[in-house]
Amino acid sequence: MNEQRAFLDIPRLDHVYRPVDERERDFAEVEMPMSDEQLRQQTSRCMNCGIPFCHGTGCPLDNLIPDFNAAVHRGDWRQAWELLSSTSPFPEFTSRVCPALCEGSCTAGMNCGAVTIRQVEKAIVERAFANGWVQPDQVASRSGRRVAIVGGGPAGLSTAVILNRLGHNVTVYEKNAGPGGLMRYGIPDFKLFKQLIERRVQIMKKSGIRFVCDTEVGRDVSASYLTKQYDHLVLSCGTPVARDLSIPGRELQGIHLALDFLAGQNRANAGELPAPPIVVKGQRVLVIGGGDTGSDCVGTSHRQGAASVTQIEIMPQPPATRSSSTPWPLWPYLLRTSSSHEEGCERRWDLSTTAFVGENGRVSGAKVHPVSWTCAPDGRPLKFTPTGNEEVIACDVVFLALGFIKQSRQQLLEQYGLADSPAISICGDAANGPSLVVRAIADGMAQARTIDTAW
Repeated sequence: MNEQRAFLDIPRLDHVYRPVDERERDFAEVEMPMSDEQLRQQTSRCMNCGIPFCHGTGCPLDNLIPDFNAAVHRGDWRQAWELLSSTSPFPEFTSRVCPALCEGSCTAGMNCGAVTIRQVEKAIVERAFANGWVQPDQVASRSGRRVAIVGGGPAGLSTAVILNRLGHNVTVYEKNAGPGGLMRYGIPDFKLFKQLIERRVQIMKKSGIRFVCDTEVGRDVSASYLTKQYDHLVLSCGTPVARDLSIPGRELQGIHLALDFLAGQNRANAGELPAPPIVVKGQRVLVIGGGDTGSDCVGTSHRQGAASVTQIEIMPQPPATRSSSTPWPLWPYLLRTSSSHEEGCERRWDLSTTAFVGENGRVSGAKVHPVSWTCAPDGRPLKFTPTGNEEVIACDVVFLALGFIKQSRQQLLEQYGLADSPAISICGDAANGPSLVVRAIADGMAQARTIDTAW
């Protein structure tokens, strides 16, 4: 690019959100698209590094980031799409829900603010859909091999896409009404509009991939039956077991796992339920857990009309700037504020929840104890000890957003009544534990190529 000083002279534009008082009233996506001029300016900030760490170190999909930045900058959107789609099967998903690991490895980000890669990716894929460039895969010939995929989340879907492109016959079994996994039933609509998932599923169907929904493997059809009907079985069922909090008072009404709250709202939005099963209008909400799932509970609570929202976390508050424990080009450990937090939320750290208290069988508060962390020389928290005085945080509803539990391969096989076999693969979160959508997609693609190579 010619503007070699652009990364110095043009400030980074983080995002363009709809006004808070507008977006809190609906479940439409909070982020607005950037203008063509904003995109031209932001892509001019790309340094076209000789060694693009954003591509090699940051992105699990190995997206050709400097190349599609350059294409967008000169207005060649078709080439930008060809470059992006050559490595990424679902950029409409990652450009909305990926934390942008690539930006954490951007060289410009060392001192001047990373290039806004995620928003550029989003603009490319939406321009491609608008112009009809996103077309079903044309498979020249079929191998005759048949593959069953259990679970239609990002890992299962990416496995299906690659195996289908390689000429194999693929069927995805999904227990829910539609594919997407936590993208459909966990991530709120205001971050990922679900019609985008359906748009992609229709393209996959036209490419030759078969979907069997409302069918739970292990209940409606046995996994052992699938091993007899297909040449290979892929388990991509995610990590559906949420981590709970076994403390006194857990049995009180009004304490819910976060995913029950989020999934219920999404199902209601989609018309699968007449109304969300958990409603917090006019109530004091306490979210325990400081990650993305907790943030999603914050945003959903606002849209339901909660009286107040508090989010607590046992870990210490991250630093405002990159921690020395995660030097560039690693993903930086630092304080992040989501669009949901911007809508209003009291955030507190260094608090261990020790018990719930209630009245008439319903939760009315959470006992919390301050903790003090012992840290490594580079600032990484190592262990905590109780300190200070216990207090009670008053609340009417509690959401537990404590992450999910990974099962071992043997546990997963036993769950489905299967014996270990080379004809069975496990991918995505089911294989690696809870992680990001982009990593699940990358692992699914890798597993598909491994299956194909074995044949």
